[in-house]
Amino acid sequence: IGGMSAKARKVVLAYSGGLDTSIIIPWLKENYGAEVIAFAADIGQGSELTGLEEKAIKTGASKCIIEDLREEFVSEFVLPTLRAGAIYERKYLLGTSFARPLIARRQVEIAEREGADAVSHGCTGKGNDQVRFELAYKALNPKLRVIAPWREWTIRSREDEIDYAHEHKIPITATKEKIYSEDRNIWHLSHEGGILEDPWAEPEESMYVLTVSPEKAPDKPRYVEIEFESGNPVAVDGTRMEPVQIIELLNKIGGEHGIGRSDLVENRLVGMKSRGVYETPGGTLLMTAHRELESITLDKATLHYKDLVAGKYAELVYNGQWFTPLRYALDAFTDSVQTRVNGSVRLKLYKGNVIIAGRKSPNSLYREDLATFAQDAIYNQKEAEGFINLFGLPTKVEGLLDLAGTRKTPYRERKYRK
Repeated sequence: IGGMSAKARKVVLAYSGGLDTSIIIPWLKENYGAEVIAFAADIGQGSELTGLEEKAIKTGASKCIIEDLREEFVSEFVLPTLRAGAIYERKYLLGTSFARPLIARRQVEIAEREGADAVSHGCTGKGNDQVRFELAYKALNPKLRVIAPWREWTIRSREDEIDYAHEHKIPITATKEKIYSEDRNIWHLSHEGGILEDPWAEPEESMYVLTVSPEKAPDKPRYVEIEFESGNPVAVDGTRMEPVQIIELLNKIGGEHGIGRSDLVENRLVGMKSRGVYETPGGTLLMTAHRELESITLDKATLHYKDLVAGKYAELVYNGQWFTPLRYALDAFTDSVQTRVNGSVRLKLYKGNVIIAGRKSPNSLYREDLATFAQDAIYNQKEAEGFINLFGLPTKVEGLLDLAGTRKTPYRERKYRK
């Protein structure tokens, strides 16, 4: 598949055991003459890690390092994004996006410890992940050489990869009939490729792993209460537990009720649109509950400004700019805001729907005596007249000009759809 001009001595490969990285190990040895160390981060992909070390060694790695990074992943990457309220293009809860900088950071640390001169990943030249990995490499150790096989070899499709694997007797689970590309961690499971490349095609029900279809969800609703301290989830249904346990529990509860499916056509960083289907049951419950708690604990100006920050934060994470001054600065803003986000939210789960059933907080800014439609003693409704006169003054001036014929406004024009 073509030789490379400059050899590498030792390469640390971000390894998942999937189709891409399975063929990259022998490819690196064949084309770079390098010793290959496979590194796999346990960030909640479960059974996918079974037999991984044996598989990596069998396909040519000198060693396979597997590390449990779930706690680090949740505390340093998932929760800051949750607290920021970051959602990319209105739907995507960024499960793959913020996993990459964590894997890349540990990959760099292992490369330095093992004396490697290069790092490698299995990302295609069309996707976002190549950017996320490589921006992290640049931030943490720009002297390491980066080898991206998808940008070098003559393989152009997953079918080509499968053929290469068979030729080199590499054991794989992917087939030409089922060509979904999946990425799983404790936060989500993503699906791409195959029939999903047609945005008109409905996903096959057999594709889903973490969630049942809403039609098959229980006929009886399930209530769940989530408690937060400084914007971090600390308890479910009154039982305090660690964040990793909370996400695992909410994944189970949400999945059983068909919560967390998201089908979207997103704008990739590299310029094209792509279609992805995501399952994020626990994350959907946490995002919904967190947002509701903010609605009673944050003042209007802060809440509205935080929505602007959330959009920028999501864009930074999606674009792989985790290790940047701006992301750290936005974290500082979020940390300051979240000190008031304490309390509980009760959710009602029913056949794919998340319904708000209640929210409470010791820091609540909601005042029933102010909001009531009943007679109250602290709000003088007559004062609203002066407020409306001042607030509406620019609009009044426009209207006066229109009446005088000095300036024509579009307000009086009637437009009906034919």
